[in-house]
Amino acid sequence: MWDKVDGRIKIAMSKIRLAFRAVISIVGSDSGVQLIQGQGVAGETLQDNELFQHYGFTSNPPAGTMAIVIPVGGKTAHGVIVATEHASARRKSLASGEVAIYTSEGDSIVLRHGRIIDINTQTLNINADNVVNIKTRQLNVDASEEVNANTPAVNASQQVTVAGALAANGGMTAKAGEGGGAAVAIDGEAHITEDVVAGGKSLVHHEHQDSNGGVTTPPL
Repeated sequence: MWDKVDGRIKIAMSKIRLAFRAVISIVGSDSGVQLIQGQGVAGETLQDNELFQHYGFTSNPPAGTMAIVIPVGGKTAHGVIVATEHASARRKSLASGEVAIYTSEGDSIVLRHGRIIDINTQTLNINADNVVNIKTRQLNVDASEEVNANTPAVNASQQVTVAGALAANGGMTAKAGEGGGAAVAIDGEAHITEDVVAGGKSLVHHEHQDSNGGVTTPPL
């Protein structure tokens, strides 16, 4: 009796499709759940199978991506894809415990041992409507050509040191801080092409009273 029961169970189970491998060819990414077209290992065609991904994470797998398909109800036509892998695109040689986000073009974010995060790309855009805050002990910027800031004002709470020439095309103002001291201290020559006004007196156009009570001419 039990042999017959077991036999019928085996026959019934054999008609139910188990999880199988497939290769993705096309991804429809415009719908709420991405729809996949591809080929199963047995040659069957996958048509509009759903690609399930974890909340907060989404990707559009390129053609040639391997997939694991779960046939809901044992039917291939009702299969859902629960895992994908792309051997040539996957970031390799990670140490145990390291994590990477990557693309088929070679861009990557790698969380490495030692609490190090590496970001590799050609163009990095950060868009924040309100504020970007960076808090660190030291911030280094290594730009081989230039650094540009398109902003009404740049503020620094402490000293700013410039190793090369400082160009101020729109003018320059300086004010002594609290506790007195010179607003500007120059160690070396100053070459000025126009007039200098100090304490309301013009360096170029000022006059003196001579010993005879007359007025001297301006400096030559």
